[in-house]
Amino acid sequence: MAVSIKAPKLGWSTDPLSLVEWKAKEGDRIEQGSVVLVITAEKITSDVKAEASGYLHILVGEGNEAPIGSTVGLIAETKEELEAIQKEAPKETDTTAAEVKEAPPAEAAPAQAATPAPVRVKEGGRIRISPVARKMAEEHMIDIASIAGTGPGGRIVREDIEKAIEAKKGGEVAPPADYQGKGVKSTIPLKGMRKAIAEHMHRSLSISAQLTVMGEIDMTEVVKLRETLVGKAKVIGARITYTDIFVLALAKLLKDNPIVNSSLIDNEIKLWENINIGVAVALEEGLIVPVVKDADKKSLAEINQSIKALAKKAREKKLTPGDATGGTFTITNLGALGGGYRFETPIINQPESAILGTGGITDRAVVRDGKIVVRPIMTYYFTYDHRTINGAVAAKFIADLIALLEKPKSFISLEKS
Repeated sequence: MAVSIKAPKLGWSTDPLSLVEWKAKEGDRIEQGSVVLVITAEKITSDVKAEASGYLHILVGEGNEAPIGSTVGLIAETKEELEAIQKEAPKETDTTAAEVKEAPPAEAAPAQAATPAPVRVKEGGRIRISPVARKMAEEHMIDIASIAGTGPGGRIVREDIEKAIEAKKGGEVAPPADYQGKGVKSTIPLKGMRKAIAEHMHRSLSISAQLTVMGEIDMTEVVKLRETLVGKAKVIGARITYTDIFVLALAKLLKDNPIVNSSLIDNEIKLWENINIGVAVALEEGLIVPVVKDADKKSLAEINQSIKALAKKAREKKLTPGDATGGTFTITNLGALGGGYRFETPIINQPESAILGTGGITDRAVVRDGKIVVRPIMTYYFTYDHRTINGAVAAKFIADLIALLEKPKSFISLEKS
């Protein structure tokens, strides 16, 4: 009897999972305990292992989403069982919005028709295709929008794709060389972590009232203090970074400004007891935000160790959903990536209420005591959700941040470090 491959629950999220990659093809032999599928949840990539040995039958193709607990594939014990499963009426899958414009499905073919005529989907129509046919089309780079389906209701079936493959081999079908008069150099599929980030950011902008406050902070004292801390690296047990200092400062600020450490959920503003600060880490696929849990209870050295460990796990793709969830506030230090004097409008990491972005520290001419002097200046950009945080609260939070960073010894003790 076939064994189901189910979409597992990861972390606290109940949102559908995204299928990134099947590690085996339709009909391949797989062994128990081997990785058969890669999925994403909460922007975290995770592996799904086979619970039995057998032959793979794919029900949900790559790039699609699946509800938690749903069956996305089957493992047939024998080839005969696999063939029987494949001959059953396949469950259709719809293409994603990124692949084909959605519209009402094509009308079903008359039941009395002995051999249904091919049905080509209309412009903007939804494509109905069996999982096997879809997988074959992806492997052979067949544009399914150009295929006329011969299955019930115009569904594209295996035979339709096989004909398209043969036609392509014979030179009858040429891949598109341009789009709207522009030559296509290469294509990057929007899937996996990249797709999860894109959807998360778009959703954040669509559900919250985001405003961004920008300004500058004189970092003279922070620069001096960090140089001292770096000189004590062996004593401290860590080479302190600016990001470590920012996280420590924010942990103190969030305790003094609890409304900023909140979330709007189900028409209620929930003030969080924990202060969990997400630190954005740049990866090839985009930014991911591992979380420093209970940052207000950690020393500067402990914060440094937590950030380093999380960043290492992120770059090695070993983060668990728990490492990147539970945040109450986020910082993105783009200054660490260079770029100098800059301003951005960072997008809030939902369901948090605010995010702080910091630029590079650069020498700028400023006026102090009526004189023009050169000081190390850092830009900041604070985006907040106006549904939970009003302008006065945001102004106070920024004023408190500037006061702390201009006098860092007020919250960093060299003796305790």
